Amino acid sequence: MKVPLRYQITEYDCGPTSLLNAVSFLFEREEIPPEVVRNIMLFCLDSYGADGFSGKSGTSHTAMQFLSHWLDGFGRTGRLALSSAYLSGREVELGQNSRLRDALLRGGAAVVRVDFEGWHYILLTGIRGEDVYAFDPYRIDGLLSVEGVRATDEYPERYNRVIPARLLSREDVAPYAFGPVETREAVLLFNGNTALTTDETVEYMI
Repeated sequence: MKVPLRYQITEYDCGPTSLLNAVSFLFEREEIPPEVVRNIMLFCLDSYGADGFSGKSGTSHTAMQFLSHWLDGFGRTGRLALSSAYLSGREVELGQNSRLRDALLRGGAAVVRVDFEGWHYILLTGIRGEDVYAFDPYRIDGLLSVEGVRATDEYPERYNRVIPARLLSREDVAPYAFGPVETREAVLLFNGNTALTTDETVEYMI
């Protein structure tokens, strides 16, 4: 059974929430071992805020990279058909031959770091043409006021934003932009039982 993707419950837990959403998007509830949930929560929220309190700067690059490697290793045990790869810098782009675009076309998911009034993690779940389907775990009241981005509550198991690829690809600091190349990162995740080959693509329906 698929369950709706979740929203973060504090100002800081976009990282673990997006990773959990990626696993939820890729697998049925009955398939997911509790160890995956435990370790995602255990290793995220590792950055200290300016006031010295742990977690108030969210989740670090180091933690995301570690979790990507841990999830990939866990998948290799055979307990969950999961694989993962960590991308950074110039690897994080949506060009026609990019690993990120390829992952989305083949039914994978990606947790990416974007700007949204500060650095923020969201989940990408698909791409069709130049529209990228995303789930932003930060719930807002009222209307979304980001030009070119469409918000929806109609697909709670897949996405709540449709973001133009050109906006995500911006190198400046702007809402939903990957931002400067040196700060970019993404965690790619796949369900080995459902991922398509490079000769196939997902027909992602709006």
